[in-house]
Amino acid sequence: MVDENQVQSAVRSLLDAIGDDPHREGLQNTPLRVARMYSEMFSGVGVDAASVIDAVFEEEDTHGGLVKLKDIPFHSICEHHLLPFYGRANIAYIPKGRIAGASKLARALDVIAKRPQLQERMTQQLADAICKALDPDGVAVMLEAEHLCMSMRGVRKAGSSISTSAVRGSFWSEDINRDMLLASLGLAAE
Repeated sequence: MVDENQVQSAVRSLLDAIGDDPHREGLQNTPLRVARMYSEMFSGVGVDAASVIDAVFEEEDTHGGLVKLKDIPFHSICEHHLLPFYGRANIAYIPKGRIAGASKLARALDVIAKRPQLQERMTQQLADAICKALDPDGVAVMLEAEHLCMSMRGVRKAGSSISTSAVRGSFWSEDINRDMLLASLGLAAE
């Protein structure tokens, strides 16, 4: 839970530290706006992502089939510079008698994204949450994102993206490597 009063105080201090006047007309309400924004943007802190995959259906005839959910937009905040990164997620799993409502998978992604984050960790956490909630035969997750900490500062390479993947379960027992698996699922980066 975000302490909005503490955030407001910190924002006023930050504005003062960069040499601006936190009491001038354009900035007077900025600490309050930032505190409210942080309450929303960091609402995933301390929340178990698997717990939001709560629309689970028992289906006997799902063995061996593949469920794919592609191009799910997300945004998060890089924990290194507190700047946004945003992109799309692709999820595939092989059910073992249990399937989830598609919106619940997207909600789990949102929970994981709404905390200071690393894309690499976020990818692993999403795969783990799906495994925990559904106990599928296999899970593959791929995230592709642009990081504003790389686009706006430092090397300033706007438009570049980072791809990360996580593979769990029976996908590893296949006689193909991870890149081939992701490509066969249509999840590989272009």
